[in-house]
Amino acid sequence: MFRNTFQSGFLSVLYSIGSKPLQIWDQKVQNGHIKRITDEDIQSLVLEIMGANVNTTYIFCPANPKKTLGIKLPFLVMIIKNMNRDFSFEVQVLDDKNLKRRFRASNYQSKTGVHPFVCTMPMQLTEGWNQIQFNLSDFTQRAYMTNYIETLRLQIHANCRIRRVFFSDRLYTEEELPAEYKLYQPVAKGAKGKAGAKGKAAAAAAPPPAAAEADPAPGES
Repeated sequence: MFRNTFQSGFLSVLYSIGSKPLQIWDQKVQNGHIKRITDEDIQSLVLEIMGANVNTTYIFCPANPKKTLGIKLPFLVMIIKNMNRDFSFEVQVLDDKNLKRRFRASNYQSKTGVHPFVCTMPMQLTEGWNQIQFNLSDFTQRAYMTNYIETLRLQIHANCRIRRVFFSDRLYTEEELPAEYKLYQPVAKGAKGKAGAKGKAAAAAAPPPAAAEADPAPGES
């Protein structure tokens, strides 16, 4: 989809307040729902994915299973709200051996597992809004000792709320982020200033085994 597009800086694939947030996505829903709601913490529209089983309620892109994203930017960043329920996501990449590898992170497993075509890892979310930063190049090198070429597909499963999902060429500080990529918390009465949702580096994977972690959004302590 994006292979022939000039890729630099940021490439957004989901923005919850856009006119068509799931334009390039499709969804599967069983005993759950996927809908846009107003989040009480940020007082803005977000995409909510909830289901009785994380494996049967999710969104995925591209919508056409015969297509691939073709995104070469190595950092996947997701602004996600912890719903205090099981949650997982999966990203499929292509490496320089022309092999498809999948990285699957979840908050309900405790050990990292590296298999020929899939790497599973635990993920720890803090309360409220988190920013998950996933270094695809580093993970591919550490898990398979190969080089990351591009991202092919992405799936985000229940249970979570999503503000934005994007790829970037490097990790950016809060000050460097464009305004539309920041998440601002409403200011409490009597308080001054704004709190952005940018967390620090959020994920680490094996080998050696290590958990994927997400930092809280500033103001979410």
